[in-house]
Amino acid sequence: MVVLKGIPRILSPQLLSVLSRMGHGDEIVLADANFPTSSVCKSGPEEIRADGHDIPAILKAVLHLLPMDAYVPKPAAVMAVVPTDIGKVQTPIWETYKKLLNEAEGKTVEVEEVERFAFYDRAKTAFAVVATGETALYGNIILKKGVL
Repeated sequence: MVVLKGIPRILSPQLLSVLSRMGHGDEIVLADANFPTSSVCKSGPEEIRADGHDIPAILKAVLHLLPMDAYVPKPAAVMAVVPTDIGKVQTPIWETYKKLLNEAEGKTVEVEEVERFAFYDRAKTAFAVVATGETALYGNIILKKGVL
């Protein structure tokens, strides 16, 4: 926990360090509890632990500091529902993410749906992956950093 004015307390020193070192176009993954964070991070991204915290709380705090990339059509991405789960699994958390993104940016932020294995590949090129305690299925989200 960080105790500083204006810094959400849910953001750890490690996560603050990552956010400050990211540059324009770098991506960060907020990963749900089922995501293979440690395996993905063997390919290069920094692994940040935020076990026990849900993604909406972390996302809200991250968006307090991180500008979204305005130079791409969809600066956020979620993992698309696999064909065998369509009609069986609902993704209400995506609406929560969209609401938080729109509020933080003061406009509609488009969110891309990325096929599962393409999402894993993209995550391997991210700056960092934050392992959370989020239990919602398909709860992962990728954020692309913009400029101030």
